[in-house]
Amino acid sequence: MTQTITCEAVWEMIHETGRLIQEMAREDRERWERLDRMSQETERMSQETDRKFQETARQMKETDRKLDRLGSRLGEFVEGLVAPACETLFAARGIPVHKVSRRVVAKLPGGRYMEIDLFVVNSTAVSLVEVKSKLTVEDVREHLIRMGEFKQFFPEYADKRAFGAVAGMVIEENVRLFAINQGLFVIEQAGETLRMANDDDFVPRAW
Repeated sequence: MTQTITCEAVWEMIHETGRLIQEMAREDRERWERLDRMSQETERMSQETDRKFQETARQMKETDRKLDRLGSRLGEFVEGLVAPACETLFAARGIPVHKVSRRVVAKLPGGRYMEIDLFVVNSTAVSLVEVKSKLTVEDVREHLIRMGEFKQFFPEYADKRAFGAVAGMVIEENVRLFAINQGLFVIEQAGETLRMANDDDFVPRAW
């Protein structure tokens, strides 16, 4: 038996279909709105994270700058302590001192650069003193390279003997022994004064 579909039933089906379509559209719209909010929140969090990273980087740079400035001032302070002691310390080792200069600089083509913390001079010899608040083995190695290149940067002293020295307020035993074994004078703190850590039989290396 054939079922007759009335006009009212057709309109009801159309109305129900429209309602379902509207409901699906509403749900889709809500989903897109949620996604949009999530995207905006993610973007906001990303921007906030970037801002925090940038602020942290800025603070780290500022800290590095302050540490560099502090390190420079500390280095100058230590140099100020070592410089006046050089005359008596080197004279006691048979190296008379005519002049002590601080921060002597020379440059060569190609961007090559050398800075000597304390430059001790007499008529026949010069001494290059590297000064650190805490001396390390790496500092000693770098000074040995400096000694090897010294006369390239300062050819006016080619006819003089060059001696190397390192100085520090804090020098561990292994660093002290390494420097002495390399033929360097070692100036260290002893109470409220400075002294040569080398024994009386020490023979300095001359460059």
